[in-house]
Amino acid sequence: MIDAFDTSPQLKQRKDWMWLALFAALTVVLWQLPFGRYVLYPFTILSTWFHEMGHGLTAMLLGANFQSLQIYSNGSGIATHSGEVLFGSLGQALVAAGGPMGPPIAGSTFIFASRQHKWARYGLATFGIVLILSAVIWIRTLFGVSIILLFGLIIVLFSWQFSVRTHVFAIQFLGVQACISTFRDFNYLFSAGGMIEGKQFASDTAVIAQRLLLPYWFWGILIAVFSIYILVKSLQLAYKVR
Repeated sequence: MIDAFDTSPQLKQRKDWMWLALFAALTVVLWQLPFGRYVLYPFTILSTWFHEMGHGLTAMLLGANFQSLQIYSNGSGIATHSGEVLFGSLGQALVAAGGPMGPPIAGSTFIFASRQHKWARYGLATFGIVLILSAVIWIRTLFGVSIILLFGLIIVLFSWQFSVRTHVFAIQFLGVQACISTFRDFNYLFSAGGMIEGKQFASDTAVIAQRLLLPYWFWGILIAVFSIYILVKSLQLAYKVR
């Protein structure tokens, strides 16, 4: 039996894990409601940043030029690149998958890195600096530049304040938000496309389907399962849960 006043590290970790899981579930549910993305507005914008950076950086890793990232106040965004990507159709499918799959990979890295408490502060500071650099190098909308710079500065300043435990929880929290950003527009994940700033775009899963065959809903399911798996696995490793 656990003492209600037990303050052991194990109990604190269990409480942190429960809070992370609860907020992740609540975030996903709220995002599916009409007012949800406004209630969670900062996380909505961050999820757009994670998603579009996933596209852009994947394109860059495959030899293309990551040209720009546009983030709008309604939470939508577009990443553009130029030049041919490596591996032809497979490379194009990987760039499309980089949006929904890149953030869970980055998020799991945040969570896993939190196992070493001394790296939590440096991880937060690094993330803040990456946000700032992305605003300077790639973001091309005034709103996007302003809010991402603000987020970056807040996170960098946060990394030099508060306790180690707070830093650990914060980087895990951001990691969880990155992992679940795939589910912000759950319907989009299982659709053929949607409207962004008045223009029709094919969904990421539809682009993957065009390049690799199989229907878009198959790729939607695969991405959803992968995102959940990598989140759960990274939290298990961080908290040493078997």
